[in-house]
Amino acid sequence: MRRRDSLPPVYFEDMFAADPDPWRFETSAYEAEKYRATVAALGGRKYRAALEVGCAIGVLTEKLSAHVLDLLAIDVSETALARAATRCSGARFDRRAFPAEAPDGLFDLIVLSEVLYYLDDQDLSAAGRWADGALARGGDLLLVHWTGETDYPQSGDDAVAKFDAAMRVPIERLRAERHERYRLDMWRRVS
Repeated sequence: MRRRDSLPPVYFEDMFAADPDPWRFETSAYEAEKYRATVAALGGRKYRAALEVGCAIGVLTEKLSAHVLDLLAIDVSETALARAATRCSGARFDRRAFPAEAPDGLFDLIVLSEVLYYLDDQDLSAAGRWADGALARGGDLLLVHWTGETDYPQSGDDAVAKFDAAMRVPIERLRAERHERYRLDMWRRVS
């Protein structure tokens, strides 16, 4: 049975307090393949300012930092952020709940990897509206989500569709890949 509301910050803080790597970001073959595909989707492009939402312990953050001049990585768990900051010196880290505490500013890359399905419909709408104003013209939006069964508020497919429906700025779909257990979408703001 799916949860109805967005998962609260305490859900994630409790996960990281109980296990330093609850989703096996550091050791899972699934995660390693997904990170490889995520970085490959950047196509070698270098970004001025990027935001990674839900950075957890910073495994993907570390890989993204080689492609970004100024990378802001956010998460709701202080425990996870402390580990991320130790792992990766090439990023700034901040504790924020997304989308309620989404940062101000323009980003030419926004990475939403394995986060949108934790949000309820209202928060997905707010996230899409926020992205309209936060994604710079010509900027990329990279979404990566598990497509298997979950008890989260959304499936990966539903989360991406609802987020897309909430956005109003014109987007070019550069990639829409289906992998064995996840989907990867790369969108670019065209004006």
